[in-house]
Amino acid sequence: MITLTGKKVSEGIAMGKLSFYKRDSKEIRRIYVKDVEKEVQRFQKARQKALQELKELYETASKEVGEANAAIFEMQEMVLEDQDLVDKVTGIIVEQKLNAEYAIQNAAEYLMATAVENDKGYIQGHDADVKDVTNRLLHTLARGWKDKMLMDEPFVLAAGELYPSEAVQLDKTKVLGFVTRYGTINSHTAVLARTKGIPSVIGLGEALKKDYEGKTIIVDGFEGKVYIEPDYTTITKMRQKQDANHTQAQNLERLKGKENITQSGQKIDVCANIGTREDIENVLRCDAGGIGLFRSEFLYMESGSKPPTEEYQFQVYKLAAESMGIKKVVIRTADLGGDKMAECLDLGMDPNPAIGYRGIRVSLDKEEVFKTQLRAILRASAFGNLSIMFPMITSIEEVKLAKLMLEKAKKELKKEKTAFDSDIPVGVMIETPAAVMISGELAREVDFFSIGTNDLLQLTLGMDRQNERLERYFNPHHSALLKMIRIITNNVHLEEKHISICGDMAADLEMTEYLIQIGIDELSVAPNQVLALRKKIREIQ
Repeated sequence: MITLTGKKVSEGIAMGKLSFYKRDSKEIRRIYVKDVEKEVQRFQKARQKALQELKELYETASKEVGEANAAIFEMQEMVLEDQDLVDKVTGIIVEQKLNAEYAIQNAAEYLMATAVENDKGYIQGHDADVKDVTNRLLHTLARGWKDKMLMDEPFVLAAGELYPSEAVQLDKTKVLGFVTRYGTINSHTAVLARTKGIPSVIGLGEALKKDYEGKTIIVDGFEGKVYIEPDYTTITKMRQKQDANHTQAQNLERLKGKENITQSGQKIDVCANIGTREDIENVLRCDAGGIGLFRSEFLYMESGSKPPTEEYQFQVYKLAAESMGIKKVVIRTADLGGDKMAECLDLGMDPNPAIGYRGIRVSLDKEEVFKTQLRAILRASAFGNLSIMFPMITSIEEVKLAKLMLEKAKKELKKEKTAFDSDIPVGVMIETPAAVMISGELAREVDFFSIGTNDLLQLTLGMDRQNERLERYFNPHHSALLKMIRIITNNVHLEEKHISICGDMAADLEMTEYLIQIGIDELSVAPNQVLALRKKIREIQ
């Protein structure tokens, strides 16, 4: 038996025959062409076909893993539509009289190498996505290509690296699990694996050899271990672990309708985070206490060249309100910018996207777009228990300006004799160190708070959480973050206001007891994490 150790990505146990992903690939040769116009046209046709395929992939991914994860393919569309890439490919074809395949490969390498100096923040740290797009273009030019998974029976998939467009198309009835040589736990492929619930281990390195093709393999997604040709003892142990996991899932279903209460009697609210109208059904299915975070920016990201209308937004928010009944629905106003770009709004390019033109800064700058969203939320508030939350706050002035815009929207609706909740609660996200330091003052200005631990941690550490070179330094339990959460909680509770956490830490079961102890009122997680969190809470003494 051979044991390999990598990084755990998606929990679960998978057992089966190992099959390496077989991409059809050809050596890209440098070929001179006579008719450069025809070659440019050939490239453009391939580009348009690839764009159409990505749109279809986006639709498929939206249904299977939600629009938040499907946004990966919108980012890949941005690569194909990048004018610098198009100009570079065209230039190589026309000026050097070379074939489209060679031009595409060289242009893509240039795009990745110069991303920082050319202010292309949207592709920094996303080389796998650029390679994915490049392969799609090359395959389209080659015609009739087809990547192969040659086994008829269910199997464990192996690859050097699995691209997001490949991961989203994995058939759970056929692919029992997957392992890769490379990749990071924060990559898009890793996110998709967790969302689809496929046991996975990545980063096995060169120890994952082609010689293992066809051999029996066990993937332990709980421990990040892989066993090649396991012995009887290991097989027995892993089957017991697999059975225990299945039993645990069944037991979690029995927690529906139960309270989120510790054994000492301390209660905490558990809500769900969503990004689209399709996610609303999952909130109901998982028995969450409401919607703790509705990421409304995804309505803009899926809207194409025009922003979503007031009526469209109203219908989506109204559906959420009516579906939840008396349970709350917190709608965060569009947190656009950074890595969340929308075609319908020209946000420009940022040298440092995470700390650039995003969140409330965009909303306050684009007043008409902001007011349209506020009107839609206010109209929907007549149909349920809605709240409004502003993202990326750094000052009291920002909050006052946002509230002033909200009052303008209320006056318009009142004049039009349109019903709305005049006392709709207003909250803010705490996701910048500045907001932490003024959380006491903010608590006197708004009704509730939610801590976005993902952004707060990367801004506090000064590290991009998707940069694989920083992965070993990126500590989600950093003492600075824990102290900040305690400070925020104390300041908010002094003003008798409500505080929740909606970032990744909310679903970190190692942190649940600590968060309850310091007085966090609510944890908001992905719908499929609600019952596991409830179980953890009920086990705490």
